[in-house]
Amino acid sequence: MTSESTPIEPAPGAEGGGVVLSLQDIRKSFVGVAALKGVQLQLRAGEIHTLMGQNGAGKSTLIKVLTGVHRIDGGQMVLDGQPIRPASPLQAQQLGISTVYQEVNLCGNLSVAENVFAGRYPRRGWLQGRRIDWAAVHRRTRELLARLDVDIDVTRLLSSYPVAVQQMVAIARALSVSSKVLILDEPTSSLDDDEVQKLFEVLRRLRDQGLAILFVTHFLNQVCAVSDRITVLRNGSWVGEWKASELGPQALISAMVGREWDMSAADAAQRPPLPADAPVLLTAEQLGQRGQLQPVDLQMRAGEVVGLAGLLGSGRTELARLFFGLARPDSGELRIGGEAVQWSAPADAVRKGLAMCPEERKSEGIVAELSLRENIALALQASLGLKKNLSRAEQTQLAERFVKALGIKTPSVDTPIGLLSGGNQQKAMLARWLATNPRLLLLDEPTRGIDVAAKQEIMDEILRLAASGMSVLFISSEMNEVTRVSHRIAVLRDRRKVGELPGGSKEDAVYDLIAAQT
Repeated sequence: MTSESTPIEPAPGAEGGGVVLSLQDIRKSFVGVAALKGVQLQLRAGEIHTLMGQNGAGKSTLIKVLTGVHRIDGGQMVLDGQPIRPASPLQAQQLGISTVYQEVNLCGNLSVAENVFAGRYPRRGWLQGRRIDWAAVHRRTRELLARLDVDIDVTRLLSSYPVAVQQMVAIARALSVSSKVLILDEPTSSLDDDEVQKLFEVLRRLRDQGLAILFVTHFLNQVCAVSDRITVLRNGSWVGEWKASELGPQALISAMVGREWDMSAADAAQRPPLPADAPVLLTAEQLGQRGQLQPVDLQMRAGEVVGLAGLLGSGRTELARLFFGLARPDSGELRIGGEAVQWSAPADAVRKGLAMCPEERKSEGIVAELSLRENIALALQASLGLKKNLSRAEQTQLAERFVKALGIKTPSVDTPIGLLSGGNQQKAMLARWLATNPRLLLLDEPTRGIDVAAKQEIMDEILRLAASGMSVLFISSEMNEVTRVSHRIAVLRDRRKVGELPGGSKEDAVYDLIAAQT
């Protein structure tokens, strides 16, 4: 994943054409909660227009309105001069509005060409005898990918290609229906720097061909790199629209959070000092799992934040899973407080004072259908077992305490957690495990996919927990976060530990260790 500190070449200026899609006074509410309050947006031909805002600002809701997932309560949507109200994603696509999401929504067990034309295959022959014209499918797929400067075997399974190529295939599918508007929702979250640059080259090429592009991201450096125009939302309301050249990073953050933002002050958060006599809480000696992680040595002390640094696939998550009992080691020893332990399940780790917030909060964390109150109470209730059932009043008291302590924005603790923003869902996951009063907290990508202000709140909370004596294992692809919050940094590469660095080390020193040849 690209960090916000990574420099990217600025976008060349582009003066867009006429307005293709215009939204005026868009309003949308859920269960009495106003998600969009008079939002406006204008997308122009030949422009890359970036939509920015904190989690909960209304970006996702606006995209779902544009793509027909949600029907608006009020306002006007105009495409090429004609009023529209798409009632489904299919209808939005038929109108010329296509979307590429963060998680590629294609079928890995189909070929590239089948994915591009699924449900719309060119055919030949007559009536019932019409057959799929595979030669045309393959030829047209290659032509679409050529527009993106992608040359691959279109007959191979999509799953055989990396995520970056799969995203190009998703864009090709969008282009195959003669899209007028292309929406990209967090498309760079799983890409490395080179892949991001490649994607931006493609977006600029499509922009120059006259396409109207709406780009959604949390990475400030990417906004500066690729945007021609920026719209900011805050708390469901429209804040303003600017040419990208008129809005620097600090002014952009200030517009998002609604107050003056001092980036240098945010970066100056201080790690609490680690007492020299802080007891060792966790010891891993040659802990490993065949095929997943080479044997690792690591110690963690009470009140210490240990960062795990490395590229995707380096073994960071695998190590955390061994610590928490989500996977079983086949070598080495794990000791908690000096006692050798062998987990049969994560519940054993919880009883010893460990807690883990997983990387995939949607699939492994939140239960979207349950309320915020129920989600926060889950881990504590599980640790209590059948001996004690938390009453609704106890759950409410617990949830309200963490809503206040962590600044979770919600209409009520009984609001379904699936209706909250990503940043507030992440805080709720943190609250769930803090409710068990752990000694050691494992955080896997806790700031992934949340806005800059919510990130800072999470970072501040990590430092506060460390100051209270809790040990924290911090995994993040944002290298500046790892160096800033950690007392010590363990660096992994190719599923093995390659060294350690002190907290506060320069990012270049971490990357040098990752890249060092052995």
